[in-house]
Amino acid sequence: MNQPDLTLNSGHRMPQVGFGLWQVPRVETARVVADALQLGYRLIDGAAIYGNEAGLGEGLRRSGLPRAQVFVTTKVWNDRQGYDSTLRAVEESLDRIGIDALDLCLIHWPVPAKALQADTWRALIRLRDEGRVRSIGVSNFRAEDLDLIIAETGITPAVNQIELHPRLQQTALRARHERLGIVTQSWTPLGRSKSFDDPAVAAMAARLSRSPAQVILRWHLQLGCSVIPRSVRKERLAENLDLFGFSLTPEDMAAMARLDKGERTGPDPATFG
Repeated sequence: MNQPDLTLNSGHRMPQVGFGLWQVPRVETARVVADALQLGYRLIDGAAIYGNEAGLGEGLRRSGLPRAQVFVTTKVWNDRQGYDSTLRAVEESLDRIGIDALDLCLIHWPVPAKALQADTWRALIRLRDEGRVRSIGVSNFRAEDLDLIIAETGITPAVNQIELHPRLQQTALRARHERLGIVTQSWTPLGRSKSFDDPAVAAMAARLSRSPAQVILRWHLQLGCSVIPRSVRKERLAENLDLFGFSLTPEDMAAMARLDKGERTGPDPATFG
């Protein structure tokens, strides 16, 4: 299956569509990762806090795919922020997954109250320079969080993975990313299904003979975002990847833009952690 890639500011390329491991049960992770890779996913998004990095690695090995064909992401959790702690945390993640290098490592949350973002970022820069991580980025960073680490180090993240769905479209932050050359990656891209019954989404789905989920995921792609939906069901995994045989019109995109309500389903990055 031919899927679009996005070029990161590191020079590496990342598949636009991936599979997210948040809330995938540990005992099912290896099977689900192997299923996803068999279906054609080539980006697996994990995190230390998910507790299933070992299953990520096992699923990768079960798939039989060469390591170079799979883009692997993980993240440094809040309690491991700081320079030395981050270095150790990433090495532990590599050991659990069973690989020599990560394709992408993210700071999971900014945790502004701890004021350790810059030191954590410096550790990721070192790991990138040493070849342990190919690209480095952040997750849930606000504009001010981005400004802080860039001002401190001169290095701009390759990716900012943020909560983004029809009811929380993050228009200003996405525009900031575009100016800085940062790829926006959407987590909870379906917004916990809260927009599935919206008349505009339902009408698009009916016209296109697609599911509401496929319409929303296609919207993310046409915004230029990377997207990492999650499921443990193989048929849903296949549906979430079947996004390339149709497109939304400019009128559809305008209708989707009108669904923005600024509603988060997850924590506020200003205070979380």
